[in-house]
Amino acid sequence: MEYLVTMTTHVPEGTSQEAVDDVRAREAAHSRELAAEGVLRRLWRPPLAPGEWRTLGLFAAGDPGELEKVLASMPLRVWRTDEVTPLSPHPNDPPAVGVAAAGDPEFFTTFTLVVPDGTPADDVERGRRGEQVRTRELGEQGRLRRLWRLPGQGRALGLWRARDTAEMGEMLASLPLSPWLEVEVTPLTEHPSDPERAAA
Repeated sequence: MEYLVTMTTHVPEGTSQEAVDDVRAREAAHSRELAAEGVLRRLWRPPLAPGEWRTLGLFAAGDPGELEKVLASMPLRVWRTDEVTPLSPHPNDPPAVGVAAAGDPEFFTTFTLVVPDGTPADDVERGRRGEQVRTRELGEQGRLRRLWRLPGQGRALGLWRARDTAEMGEMLASLPLSPWLEVEVTPLTEHPSDPERAAA
């Protein structure tokens, strides 16, 4: 099973820079080990306020207890709080990722499907079928990289590559279900310990 973990670090006041550098170096080394084991899949930085220290991580673990052991083993955990979101397989998760978008910035999208009361079932089914086709196309183009179900009715998480926010908006507008989707877009930046960056 996969999990998205929001990791927020608060270094205690008075901590020396030497101590911070030591913990960060050990964290980077341990992250490489977890990536080699296939436990740590990806790391990103979301938008940060001045002085904020936050990371998003994609992990694989058999169950929440196993994941907690992994997170507790990370050196930065002494100063960190973790918020875990379980991710479930999504039927529209692209089977293969194209390479056309390699190098473009990544984005997370949080979708909530809200179908208005009284909408004919045939219209909903037509939209779902169209969504399957369009997400497959975007996956083949390397734009939609992953899609997961989130806890809660009609919620999903997408990982995308786009040249900029304008192109991201155009792709979202092209989704057949877009009239019924509430969407939150989070721009992501590279993390120095991201396993995908290390493998490149």
